[in-house]
Amino acid sequence: DGLGLADFVRAALTNTCAIRDNAERKVWQRLHTLRAHDRNFPLDEIGDGTKGDGLMGRTKEARKQAQAGRRGGRKRIIGVLGCMAERLKEDMFEQGTADVVVGPDAYRDLPRLISVLAAPSLPNRDGDSGTQGAPSIPTERAVNVQLSLDETYASITPVRANPDDVSAFVSVMRGCNNMCSYCVVPFTRGRERSRDLESVVGETRRLLDEEGIREVILLGQNVNSYHDGRGGRGRNGSNGDGGTYRTSNDGFSNVFRARHGGGHRFADLLEAVSSLSPELRVRFTSPHPKDYPPELLSLMAERPNVCSHLHMPAQSGSSAVLERMRRGYTREAYLDLIADARSAIPGVSISSDFIAGFCGETEAEHLETLSLMEEVRYDQAFMFAYSMRGRTHAHRTMADDVPEDVKARRLSEVIDVFRRNVQARNEEVEVGTARLVLVEGESKRSTPEDRVWSGRTDGNKRVVFDDAAVPTEEDALAAAAAGAGLPDPGEGTAPGVRIGRGDYVAVRVTEARGHTLKADALCRSSVVGF
Repeated sequence: DGLGLADFVRAALTNTCAIRDNAERKVWQRLHTLRAHDRNFPLDEIGDGTKGDGLMGRTKEARKQAQAGRRGGRKRIIGVLGCMAERLKEDMFEQGTADVVVGPDAYRDLPRLISVLAAPSLPNRDGDSGTQGAPSIPTERAVNVQLSLDETYASITPVRANPDDVSAFVSVMRGCNNMCSYCVVPFTRGRERSRDLESVVGETRRLLDEEGIREVILLGQNVNSYHDGRGGRGRNGSNGDGGTYRTSNDGFSNVFRARHGGGHRFADLLEAVSSLSPELRVRFTSPHPKDYPPELLSLMAERPNVCSHLHMPAQSGSSAVLERMRRGYTREAYLDLIADARSAIPGVSISSDFIAGFCGETEAEHLETLSLMEEVRYDQAFMFAYSMRGRTHAHRTMADDVPEDVKARRLSEVIDVFRRNVQARNEEVEVGTARLVLVEGESKRSTPEDRVWSGRTDGNKRVVFDDAAVPTEEDALAAAAAGAGLPDPGEGTAPGVRIGRGDYVAVRVTEARGHTLKADALCRSSVVGF
């Protein structure tokens, strides 16, 4: 009758992003939808969902009449969490859309804030201010947007939304010190602070041993600037008494200087996590190009289970624009890093971010971005038109002077260059090549009659392939040693095992379709065996 489980919740919490204006517009739309739903299906009318209670105990016609005549009653608590809450603070209470506003460092306070809002009105006690016996005024709003210098939520074990996933995120640090002129993250997430190395390793070990996770993604706003300064000797020889932070090369610099000191750096963390099991794939996101020192690239080359994929957000191909963005590097320094990475890690996959139409961007500067994309030939890219955010350096000191139609046209050109190059690169590099794929599940187009699997290579490229009985790794190695080779993919008569979620499967790529590769399954395999 139009009622679902969501109708009986007492509090609806919306986690938010503030990185672009479009994200915030979607949040406002969602909040208005939630409040409208609350007016149409009030808690006082619905009850708790049991038979004979509230709307659920009435006939369908009676429910309609009650809903149509309802103009008051107990509200659900609607909460806004995360970066948008931190950026707008009390402005989130506009138009009565939100009751509780909580920034990203105040989640531990949520139970208290909700209990305050949910507390019923009670008669005043003797001695209280106001008229004796009159009901107290309930709390209408609650807010906590205090940023922290040390909150990392290291002691909280996340509940995974989908226990069947073969991958899991592990947060290793929070905040950002980079202060790029376009970015609101330092103002919504605060300063960088890192979890201690042992807690990250412990959480990953639990995911591996207790939940059977096959891949872990180390997560942070600037993940490769991770620094556990609590002591211990690092991979580059630093210890608790000293140590020097190193950028990717001499062409990179920092706006924020307090990065020195002993302890563990990101390479140390990556080494410790990847040492838990040679069959545990390890990825990380989102990094900054300045934080790829030689020892990190060397570790990635040494460890087969550390995925050969580097995210290197360029944002622009123009040194002048990069300077206005306060990125801390030039086009030339960035290209030197790309060359170093491809030399250290043969076959590495490289992805990037690009912003079209930043403040003052000229047509010549835009063309420099296109030429950078042509030169690097990225495997993946995330591309957006510039959206000015309040409180940022650009908002305070620059004009958003590139017309929206010009931004849209430049973004379209950036996307076109990327798509053309990624198709050509995949046809040259991937087609005909054997890759190791971690099977994540069935493809969206899979059917019970025609099952198709989907997974990713260690270069983070999506691969789809038909279900088949394939040889085990042992049988494939024995056949290779005997000179017999592998049976033809999909032959059907070859003995073998069925493929399942969480398996490593060796495939041969047969076709490139933009971002997605099509392949034939060869055999079940492993990180070490492949």
